[in-house]
Amino acid sequence: MEVKQIDSMTQVDCTAWNRLAGDAYPFLRHEFLSALEQSGSVSAQTGWEPAHLLVMDEEELVAFMPLYLKRHSWGEYVFDQSWAQAYRQQGLDYYPKWLTAIPFTPCQGARIVSKAAADPLEVVQLLLGFIKQLSDQRDISSWHCLFPIEHQAEQLRSLGLSIREGVQFHWFNRGYHDFNDFLQTLNAGKRKMLKRERRKISEQGVSLLRIAGPDVSEAQWRAFFRFYTMTYLKRGSQPYLNPAFFQQIAATMGEQLLLVLAVKEDKYIAAALSFIGADTLYGRYWGCDEEHHSLHFETCYYQGLDYCIEHGLQRFDSGAQGEHKIARGFEPITTYSAHWIKDNRFAKAIGRFLVGEQEAMRLYKQDAATYLPFKQSN
Repeated sequence: MEVKQIDSMTQVDCTAWNRLAGDAYPFLRHEFLSALEQSGSVSAQTGWEPAHLLVMDEEELVAFMPLYLKRHSWGEYVFDQSWAQAYRQQGLDYYPKWLTAIPFTPCQGARIVSKAAADPLEVVQLLLGFIKQLSDQRDISSWHCLFPIEHQAEQLRSLGLSIREGVQFHWFNRGYHDFNDFLQTLNAGKRKMLKRERRKISEQGVSLLRIAGPDVSEAQWRAFFRFYTMTYLKRGSQPYLNPAFFQQIAATMGEQLLLVLAVKEDKYIAAALSFIGADTLYGRYWGCDEEHHSLHFETCYYQGLDYCIEHGLQRFDSGAQGEHKIARGFEPITTYSAHWIKDNRFAKAIGRFLVGEQEAMRLYKQDAATYLPFKQSN
């Protein structure tokens, strides 16, 4: 096996890539990564320079790993700016760095994908060796692998990488027949709260539409993008993604998209876009141009829970952060990132920092679990 580096998804066959990636995790599909590049959302100009790695056995693609050369830390959801500052204080350059991640997407998934017959550890070792060699040649400080699934994080730990832990909040479907069935698992106070929040929506004259990707009209896509953009503008920043990205994924992988639109007086007022995996719904983008009581909870969370229950999906990953999700039945889970730092002095310092941070994350997760709204079992 040998490693080949490409700087565009157009340089790898879509069918061969997707044969390995599958469609269980939509963000690894060739169509998704291609849309990021072809829309210009990901490029050298935006600080995300594609540098994907392919593992070839003669002419056959046997493994791949998304890879980007990063010149900043925006859009990653694992914050290492303090590490970059420490480098600057020592007169060293932290950027550029290598990053294996799905751009702007803090959702756990496989980060190194190989065919069933390949030895996964051998593939990881091969790719890591290639990255280290490239880093020496190009004077690159580090490699970071964000939001890998747990067993891949453990593989990287076994190869000497430092592992960083974080916490997100996910909802799990425990065989509920409908939303009311889920409500019966909650304590009386939280059950009343969720019912009240859902009732408030109808009392305000707001209705919700759940539309499968292929059925979304151009007008509805325009409304969604307006809301998505406003979410960033309210914070004084520009959105990472542009209309061309959404147009392309609508055309190439619409069957894995779910749009929720909130309507009042025949006008769209809010929207949330999710991606559909094999057993997971991934809530990704939201926005509104009118503020209404409980509108965010209904559009972003409760409609997603309804969809998961109706379609037998086992999990709802609604994105990073959000302690307000706990009261609505979203449970704390551990996320991972893996870090190889070329400079041994910084590698040791960051390793010590992560040991303390991991203990803090574990305590935070334990504490968050005490606020879950479920009835206490006897």
